[in-house]
Amino acid sequence: MKIAVCDDDKKIREQISSMIKRQAPDSDICQYASGEDMISTGIDHDIYFLDIEMGNVSGIELAKRIRKSQEKSGKRSIIIFITGFREYMEDAFDVNAFHYLVKPINEDKFKEVFKRAEKEVKTLEEYNDKYIIVKDGETRKKLFLKAIQYVESSDRKVVFHMDDGMTETYARMYDLENVLGDSFFRCHRGYLVNLEKVTAYSANSIQVLNGDSIMLAEKKYTDFVKAYLRYAKNGGIVNV
Repeated sequence: MKIAVCDDDKKIREQISSMIKRQAPDSDICQYASGEDMISTGIDHDIYFLDIEMGNVSGIELAKRIRKSQEKSGKRSIIIFITGFREYMEDAFDVNAFHYLVKPINEDKFKEVFKRAEKEVKTLEEYNDKYIIVKDGETRKKLFLKAIQYVESSDRKVVFHMDDGMTETYARMYDLENVLGDSFFRCHRGYLVNLEKVTAYSANSIQVLNGDSIMLAEKKYTDFVKAYLRYAKNGGIVNV
């Protein structure tokens, strides 16, 4: 794993790095004394430990830049904030932070959070590699799950609305619902939505990252909210 530790306090950086090494001795740890230092490297990491109050570029600003840079790549990094100020918690969750640790850092709490972060990194890696094979005309295509915005039923065919276009094939929505797994939700008889792509929802519609709005059946609303909250609680990307 590639892990970034960004804090303007050298002692804190070394303490965090030392605790990481005890749990994950093979990890690649990069220390940064400021947000500017980290930005200048352009290195992508699996886990970020970010102090919130730092010089000209705060941890919150760093997190926003990380999330922005990952919109196209589809990568999902773990962000853990470390700070002495609890009042920043709301801002931390606005950028989909995995956790929020308060200084002075309790080592037992750190171990617990880091263990869950490690598990989440492995889960994300597995998800990024998942794909299905569909027949489009005379050709077969590999569709990565992370690139599917939603699936739409059209007569006997289904249309996969992807990050970079559309793919049409013959399939049953019921079968796809089982194949695609828990990160997708059957929000309507004619639609399966990728929960990672949801940007907003109301009682009767769901908006996704590509700007489309799809139908949410009234009787499905409660189940959708429960599924979305469960997905978010388990570490999924939240764009709402």
